[in-house]
Amino acid sequence: MEDKKFIRPCTLIYILLLALTVTTWFIGTQELSGLQISLLVLGFALLKGQLIGDYFMGLKQVSGFWRWPVTLWLILVGSLVTYAFNISA
Repeated sequence: MEDKKFIRPCTLIYILLLALTVTTWFIGTQELSGLQISLLVLGFALLKGQLIGDYFMGLKQVSGFWRWPVTLWLILVGSLVTYAFNISA
């Protein structure tokens, strides 16, 4: 039997979270600005929150009520921040 190296999904998600964090940091160091950049960074934050909820809080395997609070909170906060950015632009 072959001994194959297996990378767990949580490890891949962790690497993705690190990549998104480094990308956000890079955007900040380049002093990029504008509505699109702000919404992109917000999208990264919301995606990271959903990935953390799904993979590190174990909500991906949960069905029903318990999966929705984190998702609804992210949608609510993301929508309100997006609305605030749009009315100020």
